[in-house]
Amino acid sequence: MDFPLGGDPEAFADAPLFRELQRVMASSSGPVNWELARQIGIASAQEGREDPAPTDADRTTFQEAARVAELHVGRFTGLDAPTDVAEVRPVRRAEWVNANTESLKSLLDPAAQKIAAAMGEASREAMGAELPPEMQAVSGLFEQLSPLLLGAQVGTVLGFLGQHVLGQYDIAVPRSGPATLLFVVPNIAQFEKDWSLDATDFRTYVAIHEVTHRFEFARPWARERFDQILQDFLSTLKIDAGAMQERLASLDGADPEALRSVMESDEGLFGTVLDDEQRIKLGRIQSFMAAAEGYGDHVMHGLGRELLPSYPRIEEAKSRLDTPNDPVFERLLGIEMKREHYEAGGRFCDTVVELTDEATLAHMWDSPDAMPSWPEVEEPRLWLARTV
Repeated sequence: MDFPLGGDPEAFADAPLFRELQRVMASSSGPVNWELARQIGIASAQEGREDPAPTDADRTTFQEAARVAELHVGRFTGLDAPTDVAEVRPVRRAEWVNANTESLKSLLDPAAQKIAAAMGEASREAMGAELPPEMQAVSGLFEQLSPLLLGAQVGTVLGFLGQHVLGQYDIAVPRSGPATLLFVVPNIAQFEKDWSLDATDFRTYVAIHEVTHRFEFARPWARERFDQILQDFLSTLKIDAGAMQERLASLDGADPEALRSVMESDEGLFGTVLDDEQRIKLGRIQSFMAAAEGYGDHVMHGLGRELLPSYPRIEEAKSRLDTPNDPVFERLLGIEMKREHYEAGGRFCDTVVELTDEATLAHMWDSPDAMPSWPEVEEPRLWLARTV
């Protein structure tokens, strides 16, 4: 491979840092350096925190919670159970990051191709711009280094999430690969301790959320539909190369924290341009994700009230969390998913059941056409008029 900083790479053969840099750079040939994303994600998820391995007792507890949840979710929703049996895996934070660097590749790589092309354009423009000499030198490397920058962005997001998520479907989208339910034991145990929650009740509560999403996304059309609307959005995605160039030009090359601060900002390194057509396409993604998460919350609340003695205490604890926006989709794909979107999905589900019943609401999972549009999420009576 070419050595991006110029010169003879053999001159650095005995330097451990450069050997490791070359290994990481050679580990990925795609638009995202997933090995770098994995390493940054694990380091960030574990930063300043213990990350103990699950115990045998944890494995038994979550196996039991998942199987109980499967029985009750099937009864409550009327949805057919998935035909395959999911592996139940209590995991450390590092294992959650590892699993998601694999399962999110197919979602993120197409967008990364677009971003990499835009970075090349921004780099070429920067060469003729009025930038400080040191930034012109850095700009000339961006096209070659874009997999590293994208890997750093992905790793930063996954590391942030790894500190907080409770399960696999905290990123509530259909996944490829074998059916698996992940439970992030250190985060769950910490939340139980912080709020003095009954462990059996809380783990059942988390299991209901995870199993409900598994029932949703096991519909034979769900993964294909989500891929379709996501690829449609990405097919005409435009990256704001000018804004990217401005952010790059504003970096202080002498400050090692400068790039990290940009990666961790709400904007990230990349920005998208949305015209009217893109906003329509974005609305399809937002409505799918809001409806899916809203349905998961609706079922979790319904079964929680029915089954868990300490449910009011759990809900009080969850309500006091300052839930952030979804950084995976907002910072990596330009898809804005705020807490308000998910709350709208929950209100949609609650309102449909108030007006009809659980069986009617479950019809949203009959086919792609039965899923609510964004106007229908905001006004459930429109969905009922169309589908019932």
